[in-house]
Amino acid sequence: MEPIRSLPFGTTRSRVTSQYALLTPDTYVSSSLVGWRNASAVIHISPEMGARFTQYTAVLEPGAASAPPGNRIERFIFVLGGTIRLSVDEKEHNLAAGQFAFIPADTQHQISTAEKAAARLAVFEKRYQPGQSSAPPARVGHERDFRGEPFQGDPALRLQTLLPVDPAFDMAINIFTYDAGAHLPQVEIHVMEHGLLMLDGTGVYRLGDDWFPVQAGDVIWMASYCPQWFVAMGKKPARYLYYKDIHRDRLSEK
Repeated sequence: MEPIRSLPFGTTRSRVTSQYALLTPDTYVSSSLVGWRNASAVIHISPEMGARFTQYTAVLEPGAASAPPGNRIERFIFVLGGTIRLSVDEKEHNLAAGQFAFIPADTQHQISTAEKAAARLAVFEKRYQPGQSSAPPARVGHERDFRGEPFQGDPALRLQTLLPVDPAFDMAINIFTYDAGAHLPQVEIHVMEHGLLMLDGTGVYRLGDDWFPVQAGDVIWMASYCPQWFVAMGKKPARYLYYKDIHRDRLSEK
């Protein structure tokens, strides 16, 4: 399956519904990031769509500096390209492509670039829901440090769990890798909501009652209970980074 290239005038693979959205790079529109310096973003998923979280791609120019999210908002960043400096918990971290950070709600921090550096970030933000344990600490890591575990015993499907599977966390961020031709073992329908960024490869995603060709750079939103299924196509593995909400009573206060 070859990458999807230019489309006829006035058409797009993008589609937005009340249950799901497929958002493709030909439709991306940048906007300023409120309070940030020398930075812009494509805000892919937000509450205006019906989502309970926000997902965006941040483009940081040289000399960029972040602003904090709102009260009770936790932030996860994944470096797609370039390098950044993250200051959090009185520590400094230099992060490059493949590295990530989880920043708990109401934690002072700053993301910045040097005067001659630029970067692109995948960012997920949600309102933290307190659980029965204390709030989780900040975490910094690299995707290569997380072994891809076979999904439901299938070595052609490998899941890297970037955040601990711990009740302190009310979000999960994973990387899912599919060998060419590999697919989810079932159509999934579940209470968790997803935000997804295709990192590599191509495939076909079932969303609701529709099937879509997808490729690196595409973003997908799946609401709770949206039927979903994926198969990797082409000659190389497909990978995506995805978010879901976990570990909280569905009747508790958001």
